[in-house]
Amino acid sequence: MDTWNRLIHGPDDRRKRPPVDNKRRLKLLISYAPDWAFTLILLGVIGFLTEKAGFKREFSLTDTSIQHTFATKERISFGLDIGLSAGVPAAIILIVGLLWRRSFWDVHNGWLGLFLSCSVTTVITQVIKCTVGRPRPDMIDRCQPIEGAANRAVYGLATIAVCQNQTGHTIDDGFKSFPSGHSSLAFAGLGFLSLYLAGKLHLFDRRGVALKAWIFIAPYTGAALIAISRTMDYRHHATDVLIGSLIGFFISILVYHLYYPSLTSHNCHLPFSPRIPRATDDDTTPHAGGRISDDSNSSGGVPPYRTPAVPLRPQEEEYLEEEGTAPRPAGGARALAGGASAYGRIGSRDSQEAGRKGANMV
Repeated sequence: MDTWNRLIHGPDDRRKRPPVDNKRRLKLLISYAPDWAFTLILLGVIGFLTEKAGFKREFSLTDTSIQHTFATKERISFGLDIGLSAGVPAAIILIVGLLWRRSFWDVHNGWLGLFLSCSVTTVITQVIKCTVGRPRPDMIDRCQPIEGAANRAVYGLATIAVCQNQTGHTIDDGFKSFPSGHSSLAFAGLGFLSLYLAGKLHLFDRRGVALKAWIFIAPYTGAALIAISRTMDYRHHATDVLIGSLIGFFISILVYHLYYPSLTSHNCHLPFSPRIPRATDDDTTPHAGGRISDDSNSSGGVPPYRTPAVPLRPQEEEYLEEEGTAPRPAGGARALAGGASAYGRIGSRDSQEAGRKGANMV
């Protein structure tokens, strides 16, 4: 299918999927319960770390980099950042998965990957914030130094003791500049969305369609604007924004490849197949001796039969997978195909050797 049809109508592999009932969907969701539980636990850790008062580093009252005005109204609040970085990607994944791909499993993997990416990134960011204790650019304004306060003569630095505001969220948050949480969350969520859309559009199919590149770059552009806004509000230094963005960027790539193939794969628009393979009539899965016949999915109760292991074409691999999912790298049809290919090479060498012996006898 050409690029424009893919953009308008979606992939052409949707009609190849075997039917899946609600009972099996429930089993599949239960098999991924540990992933969701881990994500929820991370959300609890985020809430704890956000309210925790971290380390407060010494600072200089004459340091102009921390003498900026405290902005009472931020351009992008924390709640808005969550909505843009997690809410918008979740809505787009739902639309693409159910309306464009019509795949329940694609939405599940997309949401799980998105929320896990955001959760892991935010926990890492908050841990670093609490332990580094770098003053924000507006820290002096938060501190409100006591009249006549000055740096200590010995080392030339001051502590929180010179501040009128020594307790409370405002001053505690003033020492959580590094790295930027808004930036890391933006690149974790919107970065995951960029990878998700790139897979659906087959960005690296070597056809050079500019529109696909623009769709891929758009979420990253939004993440960059969110990150830049933090320096405009004097909430972060440039290095805070840069490191936070890199954390979210790399975590999103790592988490995406837990649930989706590489963007260079011919199956990159499909999520990995479920951890519980589809059961056959005797509650077993295909073994090394063969594969389930293509028409077993629509046999109307007729027990499936097995055919010899043969190399599979990419279209056949997609058909055999659950709900239009991609084969997992380590197993199944590819291993069988590799074995059959090796067997063919061995047989070819035997035939060639027999031919040479016959020629010598003549």
